[in-house]
Order: sequence, then C-alpha cells, then structure tokens
Amino acid sequence: MRANLYALAAVALWASLATLGVSLKHVPPFLLTGIALAVGSILTWPAALKDRRQWTIAPGTLGLGVFTLFGYHFLLFIGLRLAPAVEVNLINYLWPLLIVVLASLYLPGLKLRGVHVLAAAMGFAGAATAILGGREATTSTPGSAGWESLPGYLLALGSAFIWANYSLQTKRAELTGRSFPTASVGLFGLVSGALSLACHCALEPAVALSAHDWLLLLLLGLGPLGAAFLLWDKALKLGDVRHIGLLSYLTPLASTTLLMQATGRTLSWHVALAAALIIGAALLGMRRA
Repeated sequence: MRANLYALAAVALWASLATLGVSLKHVPPFLLTGIALAVGSILTWPAALKDRRQWTIAPGTLGLGVFTLFGYHFLLFIGLRLAPAVEVNLINYLWPLLIVVLASLYLPGLKLRGVHVLAAAMGFAGAATAILGGREATTSTPGSAGWESLPGYLLALGSAFIWANYSLQTKRAELTGRSFPTASVGLFGLVSGALSLACHCALEPAVALSAHDWLLLLLLGLGPLGAAFLLWDKALKLGDVRHIGLLSYLTPLASTTLLMQATGRTLSWHVALAAALIIGAALLGMRRA
C-alpha cells in the first residue's frame, strides 16, 4: 500500500512536467535542465550532510543516474520544442508500458506473455496515431509542415526508453542486493544539473531570466524534477514494478489534460484515440501482472 501511495504522489507531481516545460520553452534547454535538476537535488542535501554514506555509491550507479536524469529531461524538453506538445507528451508516456513489456529482461522470475506482446503493439499503435495525427497540428503552425516534427517524436520515444530502463535497473538492483539510498537520487540530480549548466555555458547564448521564469523553475525543480524522483524511488523499492507501471498511467491522463488547457488545444480524434490505445495497452499488459 505504501508503494502505491508513493507512486501516486509521484504521478501527481509529474502531471505538471510537460506543462511547465512548455511554459519555459523560451529558456535554452541545457540551462532549463541544469537549473531544475540542481534545484531538485536540494531536497536531499540535509540527509547527505547528516550521513555522507547517503551519497557514497558505486561509479556505475552514479553513471546510470546521471545519464538517466540528464538524458531523459534533455530529450523531452527538446522534443517539446520540435513537435506538437500534446503528441510528444503521449509518446513520452510509453515508458510505463515499456516497464511492463521489458520487465522479464531485467527481473528474474518474470516471463513475457502473449498478452504483453499485444499490449506493446497497442501502445506503439497509439504512438503512431499521435505522430500521424500530429501532422494536422503542425500544418497550422508557422514554419512547420508534415514530417518536420518527426525528430521531436523520436526524442520523446528515446526519453521513454531511458526512463523505463532506469526504473527496471533500480528494481533489479534492489532485488540483487545492490540497492542505493534514496537520497542518492539527489546526487544524480546535482551532477546532472552541473553537467547541463556546463553545456549551457559552452554551447548556448546567455539569457536573462525573469522573476516569473525563476518561479516556474523553482516549481519544476522541487516538484517533477525533485520530490517526484524520491517518491518514485521509494515506490520501486517497496512495490511490484508492474503494478506501479499501471498506476503511472494516470500520468498521461492528467498531464495531457493540463497541457491541452495550457496550450489552448481542443481534444481531437487522434489525441483521444492515441490516449485510449496507450492507456488501454498498459491495462492489458497488467492484466496478468
């Protein structure tokens, strides 16, 4: 029960991730990622200062965490700039389905069943529907047409695979006795944030941020890129990763609703169908989990 509550709390915070990302799309992506991840890491500083062992982890574990937090958010934020945000958001939320489908490759005692293959087909059909239908949105966007949004969709798909891999690696480490303290996630964020800011200084032009920008960055860092990571880590270590994958499919529902309100998009047939296929795929995949 506690694992489910942790997962639901993380889902509630992640529901605002895409909306905040779109609201800050004028901020260079390395700068956005760096500030938000560094802010999120602050939540674990007290634990690390009290006990240094909280941040004493194997280099391989640190590498996985940094690659995940840096790579996932950078790909997602770039994807949101290159393609219609609602469709990118739906494709990104294939990661709960990927957790269910790929679990047997990571965790002992789990088998991939025919129902999981069918669920994967449904989920990717939903992603294809979002991509094909998204062409309607791009044709009305100045400077964009048809398949020009494909790179954004591919980046969103890449972010989905990155987060599914991290989640399953975390659960496998817990089962094999190589688990890391939850507070270590703050170290992942701090190192990832520093890497992002270094890339900003080297590759992006300097920009002036308004007070409103800083407020949104604070919300983004402390919520979706801070507390949500800690809650998700707790959920993965305490619960069944496949059940948690099911609960996480509340995220695209809430996230898409918020995003459509923020962007002024109306519910189109392809968004509704894509969401139904992706969420239905997760429910099907969990049927025998």
